[in-house]
Amino acid sequence: MRLGVLDVGSNTVHLLVVDAHRGGHPTPMSSTKATLRLSENTDDNGDITTRGADRLVETTAEFASIARTSGCGELMAFATSAVRDAGNSEAVLQRVRREAGVSLDVLSGEDEARLTFLAVRRWYGWSAGNILDLDIGGGSLELTFGGDEDPEIAYSLQLGAGRLTRDWFREDPPGKRRISALRDWLDAELAEPAKILSSAGDPDLCVGTSKTFRTLARLTGAAPSSAGLRVQRTLTASGLRQLIAFISRMTTADRAELEGVSSDRSEQLVAGALVAEASMRALGVETLQICPWALREGLILRKLDTDMGGELVVATG
Repeated sequence: MRLGVLDVGSNTVHLLVVDAHRGGHPTPMSSTKATLRLSENTDDNGDITTRGADRLVETTAEFASIARTSGCGELMAFATSAVRDAGNSEAVLQRVRREAGVSLDVLSGEDEARLTFLAVRRWYGWSAGNILDLDIGGGSLELTFGGDEDPEIAYSLQLGAGRLTRDWFREDPPGKRRISALRDWLDAELAEPAKILSSAGDPDLCVGTSKTFRTLARLTGAAPSSAGLRVQRTLTASGLRQLIAFISRMTTADRAELEGVSSDRSEQLVAGALVAEASMRALGVETLQICPWALREGLILRKLDTDMGGELVVATG
C-alpha cells in the first residue's frame, strides 16, 4: 500500500510518500518539502496572516497533486503547533478544505508526543526498556517516558525553537544577557515536568527525535544523513554546551554556512540548542541516542495497526 503523509508544521510543509504494509518496515519512496514558516507568519493577535494562509493553501494543493500522481492510496494530512495555536485556526482549515480539497487533522500536543513515542519504540524495540524521548519542533517541545508503546507520561510544552526565537531574540547574534535570561526561564518552565518524569523511574534509553536534534548531533560530530538511517548517532551534554558557545556568537547567515544546517533552520538553531540543553540538564541526561523516526512514522505505524483499507481521500478541489 502506498501512503502519503502531509505534515504541516511550524516551519515546513512536508510530504512523505511511503510503501507500507502491516508488520513491515515503511519504505520511503519520495520526500517533498516547502518552507512556509507559519509560526512567523502570524499577526499581533496570534492569527495566521493572509499571506501565510495563501501559501498554505497553494502548497497543500500542490502536494496533494503530487500524492495523487505518485499513486498514493491515501493521504494522511495533519497540522501541528502553528495551526493548532492560531486564533483563526478554523478559518484557515476551512480555506484549505475548500480551496485545496484537503482536510487537515489538527493533532493535539499530547497526540504528537504519543505518536512520536510509538515510532521511537518501534525503532528500538522492546529490549530498549524504559525510554525517555525528547522532541523539539518549531512550536513545541514534547517529553515522553514509558516502557510500552504508549508512554506513561506525555508532555507537550510551548517551548519550540521557532516560538522562542520569535519571542526572545531580537538581535543577530543574540546578546549574552538574553541567552542567560532564556536559560533561566527554561529551567523554571521545565522544573515541574522534569520532576514528574524523573519520579516515574530511571530510563534505560534516552532519545532525541526530529530535525533540531539531528542537526545538533551532526554539528557535534555525528555521521551525516548520507551515511544512512541505521548509523548510530548521539548527542552529548558536553558537546552541546561547546556547540552553544560557538554558534551563539554567529549570525544567522554564518550558521547557515555550517555543514548540515539548512538556511530555513539557521535562525532557530540557537534557541533549539538552548531548549535541548535545558531539557537534558533538567532530566539529568548526559547522552541522547538520535532516532531517525518521529511523528510522521508514528502516524504511518498507527495507520497500519488500525486500518489497511481506505481509498484516496484527496478531493479534486
